[in-house]
Amino acid sequence: MNLPTRKLGRTGIEVTQLGYGSMGIRGPKTWGVRDVSEQDAESILHQVLDSGINFIDTAPDYGLSEERIGRYLGARRSEYFLASKCGCVYTQHDDHLQIEHHWNKEVIERNLEKSLARLQTGHLDLLQFHGGDAETLQREGLIEQLVRFQTQGMIRFLGVSTKLPEMLKLMKLGVFDTFQLPYSALAPEHHDVISEAANNGAGIILRGGIAHGGPDAEIKRPALDDIWERAKLDEVLPASMTRAELILRYTLSHPHCHTAIVGTCNARHLAENIAAAKQGVLPAELLQTIAQRVRDALPSR
Repeated sequence: MNLPTRKLGRTGIEVTQLGYGSMGIRGPKTWGVRDVSEQDAESILHQVLDSGINFIDTAPDYGLSEERIGRYLGARRSEYFLASKCGCVYTQHDDHLQIEHHWNKEVIERNLEKSLARLQTGHLDLLQFHGGDAETLQREGLIEQLVRFQTQGMIRFLGVSTKLPEMLKLMKLGVFDTFQLPYSALAPEHHDVISEAANNGAGIILRGGIAHGGPDAEIKRPALDDIWERAKLDEVLPASMTRAELILRYTLSHPHCHTAIVGTCNARHLAENIAAAKQGVLPAELLQTIAQRVRDALPSR
């Protein structure tokens, strides 16, 4: 069985609904506790493509991620839709990577030039602002800059990785082919704006769609785990399903989830994610039950 695919909005590109987020192969001296070797990075990247995934998301400030994608998948460039980001200023210290986001033309141009070189490609399928607000992007002429890159053939489509409340003004600009937004059963705040953007023709890329694995994750996320517990989702978890599978399939069940980028450097976890995606959407009754329980569990605003 092949992975389900969706059309990425007005781009018209068919992408696998399960995509790959490459932050996990960022390498040493960045942040977090994982340190992925070159051998393991090469292995997981080939497993991604061999499994049928055709959407890969990265960024200049993901350590060695871009360099590794270029090194190990450069010869397979025609097999995947490649998305990166801009606005990234990073400083490598002895023991960690310091990340900042700056919104000026020099940074954007430098990001693209270095990304193309690292990724060993002549173009990006998608270049996304890594944050930013509508006023600043307009004032600094950065949207026009991306359009020029598009005209020059260095990028195919324009996007932005964002969240509420910035999303509302960015969407009104009417210039972005895609929006990357956070969403999962445990973090459903963007549910409606995802649909609004998709109904206006935008491609939707969801991040955080597996909620880091839920309560069974190796690295605990207390805020997400607390929502799971207060919503008592173990009570509705089918006996044949893991918590991570339930969360991922909930995300993929959003009617406007075109692709959900899930990052892992663990071959078994990748295989489990692929198997879950192939199972398809959750039953409507279960989706409704989960949504209602989470709504009741979320702190009142």
